[in-house]
Amino acid sequence: MSERDESTHPTDGSTVPATTPKGSSPGARLARNMVFYTIVRLLLVLALTLVIIGLGSLAGVQIPVLVAAIIAVVIALPLSMVLFSRMRAQINSDIAEVDAGRREKHDDLRRRMNEA
Repeated sequence: MSERDESTHPTDGSTVPATTPKGSSPGARLARNMVFYTIVRLLLVLALTLVIIGLGSLAGVQIPVLVAAIIAVVIALPLSMVLFSRMRAQINSDIAEVDAGRREKHDDLRRRMNEA
């Protein structure tokens, strides 16, 4: 059993929260990173929308906000894949860590059910 397993499953029956090296649970870290990533992507869409409207007005063309927003979303998708690749990689590792914890708990539950 690893040190993390012992901290989450003590032998005396009490529950002790697991600690990770970064000081927060993987689920909380995943939620925080997802919220941050979502906000950054929305800000990118907003910035691109404003740039499209600005370029339109410089060219003397009135671009509706909805059309500019749709174009911005289409541009932001591949752009965010490139610009925010490190954030996505961190989120993927957080998802893998949460999934591993769930799998560990599931296996532990199965093991205890088979022992009973």
